[in-house]
Amino acid sequence: MTIELPNLPYDKAALEPHISARTLEFHHGKHHQTYVTNLNKMIEGTDLAGASLEAIIKASAGKADKAGIFNNAAQVWNHTFYWNSMAPKGGGKPTGAIAAKIDSDLGGYDAFAEAFKNAGATQFGSGWAWLVLDGGKLKVTKTPNADLPLAHGQTAILTADVWEHAYYLDYQNRRPDYLATFLSSLVNWDFANANLAAA
Repeated sequence: MTIELPNLPYDKAALEPHISARTLEFHHGKHHQTYVTNLNKMIEGTDLAGASLEAIIKASAGKADKAGIFNNAAQVWNHTFYWNSMAPKGGGKPTGAIAAKIDSDLGGYDAFAEAFKNAGATQFGSGWAWLVLDGGKLKVTKTPNADLPLAHGQTAILTADVWEHAYYLDYQNRRPDYLATFLSSLVNWDFANANLAAA
């Protein structure tokens, strides 16, 4: 099966004014598409051709000779997950099972929000801030470059992209402002609840 670029789960302008249509045009239409294109070229004619994205990631993680495949496959997965981690009219405090789990595992929403913003702000260079399920407990983590929870036996619940192309057109060098806006106005708690329920 050929790996394909998934459609955004909303219109390109749906996240404005927090993330502009112009940012999504470049981020989804150029960056995400490039990872898809590169990955398909790299796996063509190999034993990974026709494998699922998750299988490709697991088969290439930690293998120096497959670093290019891993980086592109993981970035295809990460970006798809990131688009779904946001929603028009999203943000604010969680409800449902994820709210209760954040209270019990992370000391409440405010503690989670500070930890999540800190993880994204302190990720040196490019990478990702994550809310993950690890051994049955929620944790806030960060990964560099294309790395992702799947490669570490964790289940991703939410992510924020902190590569510069995710926010620079709208926030320039103000990564903390972008992360604060992600939580206040964009985060998709329905998606987080669905991921928690499926874990």
